[in-house]
Amino acid sequence: MNQRREAFSASQDAGLALVARASVPVDVPHPLRQLEEALGPGPFALVILFVSPDADLDALALRLPGRFGGARVVGCSTAGEISGAGYTEGEIVAVGLPASHFAADLLLIPDLSAMEREGLIGQLIRSRQSLSRAHPDWEGEFAFLLVDGLSVREDELAGALASGLGPVPLFGGSAGDGTRFRATFVLHEGHALQNAAVLALVRTDCRVKVFSLDHLTPTEARMVVTGADPARRIVHKINAEPAAQEYARLLGKDPAQLTTFTFAAHPVVVRVGGKHHVRAIREVAEGGDLIFFSAIDEGVVLTLADPQDMVTHLAGRMAELAAEGAPVAILACDCILRRMEAQEKQKSGAVSAILRENRVVGFSTYGEQFNALHVNQTMTGVAIYPPDDRAAEAAE
Repeated sequence: MNQRREAFSASQDAGLALVARASVPVDVPHPLRQLEEALGPGPFALVILFVSPDADLDALALRLPGRFGGARVVGCSTAGEISGAGYTEGEIVAVGLPASHFAADLLLIPDLSAMEREGLIGQLIRSRQSLSRAHPDWEGEFAFLLVDGLSVREDELAGALASGLGPVPLFGGSAGDGTRFRATFVLHEGHALQNAAVLALVRTDCRVKVFSLDHLTPTEARMVVTGADPARRIVHKINAEPAAQEYARLLGKDPAQLTTFTFAAHPVVVRVGGKHHVRAIREVAEGGDLIFFSAIDEGVVLTLADPQDMVTHLAGRMAELAAEGAPVAILACDCILRRMEAQEKQKSGAVSAILRENRVVGFSTYGEQFNALHVNQTMTGVAIYPPDDRAAEAAE
């Protein structure tokens, strides 16, 4: 059997789990059929697919209409998947949110370069009101965003969405393309789209907690961006010196030795709203410029950060999420730089074990969204718990 079925629930409802998930290798025959069989009959309010870039996204998208019992389907290409095995690659991971406990409305932004902010906010408000009227007794809600990871529009988009979401917490991830950085896609119903985003507004009778975590501690080492191209997220100068050269000097390294692993091990952060957020470096461009994963501008003060032990930190944060009862599932968007750091430090196995034990499912991203911010080198997600009445019944 090629498929892996993983359905988690504190208690069963006519055989239907609170959250169902499954995964198959991209090269198996009829992967969607196998995923359907593994997830079960539903009905599902929403099915989410995290698809390895090794798959033929266009062909997969064309086969989606009518699948999964007619459920609405969204997804994206990845920089690696998170399944029941933890970190994995070359797979299609599916998550099913059953209609008995979840309701979802989808908002497609088909062209991020032509995003109309006021119209978007109006759509969000109407969608929230519609879900609230349809399920007035369901109090859990969150917004889940998937966006083209090479669009360079995530910062603007997250800010616009936050204005229309009000108190609804948002998390999400930027679609990936492994480590190639050539083409990234979001899936909406039967289409694989670029320069686009899809937002799922979800209402549920389950308890939910949206979170963001990172294992980085700011140091006293600071630098100032003195030359940049914000539209393309490129930094030309740091401290009035060539960007890559100055960054390498502060690390005590040869600029020629800078790699993605260097950036993962020595991130830079900015202070926003009283907290530090990572502005991750993607690569060194020709001429010694630095290309970033998120917004950057002249005058920004960057602070070098030291990573804590990511295994210990992740275990601690997962324990916090389970302090008042374990989640039945955690849907997560995990930065590609975290995966790379785990690989470089030979901790992938330990990290995967923690993800597996805590029922984490999701993908590795080119960036993460958390409320109004586009961030990097974090894990953002939602922990999903049994409804309160079920938890009370289980305790009895």
